[in-house]
Amino acid sequence: MQEHLTVVDHPLVQHKLTLMRDKATPTAVFRQLLREISTLLAYEVTRGLDMTTKEIETPLTTMDAPVLDGRKLALVSILRAGNGLLDGMLDLIPSARVGFVGLYRDEETLKPVQYYCKLPGEIDSRLVIAVDPMLATGNSSAAAIDLIKEAGAKDIRFLCLLAAPEGVARMKEAHPDVPIVTAAVDEKLNELGYIVPGLGDAGDRMFGTK
Repeated sequence: MQEHLTVVDHPLVQHKLTLMRDKATPTAVFRQLLREISTLLAYEVTRGLDMTTKEIETPLTTMDAPVLDGRKLALVSILRAGNGLLDGMLDLIPSARVGFVGLYRDEETLKPVQYYCKLPGEIDSRLVIAVDPMLATGNSSAAAIDLIKEAGAKDIRFLCLLAAPEGVARMKEAHPDVPIVTAAVDEKLNELGYIVPGLGDAGDRMFGTK
C-alpha cells in the first residue's frame, strides 16, 4: 500500500455511509451499519499483506497454498469511537492483537489530551492498523500515531470512516509514511471542528449519548 490516501468507492460502502449520515437513522441501526462498513473497509486496508505458502491436503491432492506471513497484525482503537470500527474488523481478522489509545479533544483548543494507552507486545514486528471513524482536525489521530510509533511500530496504516481535507493534510504533514484509508473525504470542518456535511459525532451516535 503506497498511496497516502485511498477512498473506498465500493457501492456497498457508499450506500451504508449514506444511511449513517441520515440523522433519522437510530442508534441501533447506526451501530450495525458501522460494524458492516468497517468489515468492508478492513478488506481494503489489509490489501497487500505479506503472504507465504504452506503445504496442505485438499480432498484431491496436496498443494502449496497461500497464507498470511509474519506476526499477527495489530488493531489499535482510538477511543472511544474507534471501538465501533474495531468490532467489524475483528469479524474479518479474529486473530488480530488489539490495543487502545485514549484521547479526547479539548473543546476550546481542539488539541488532543491523552488519558490511556495500552498496546500489544512486539509491536515493532507487526502491521498496525489504527482506527477512528472521524479524521477531523487530524490532531488526535496524529497524536495517537505518535504514541504508536514511540512504542516501536514501524508499519502503520490509518483507517477512518470520514475525513476532512484539513485532517488529511495534517496527517500527511505529521506522518507521511502512514497511508490513510477512508470511505469519503468531505467538504470541510466547521468552526467547532466538526466534519461537514459529515454525520455528527460518531461516538454519540454509536453509543446513544449526547
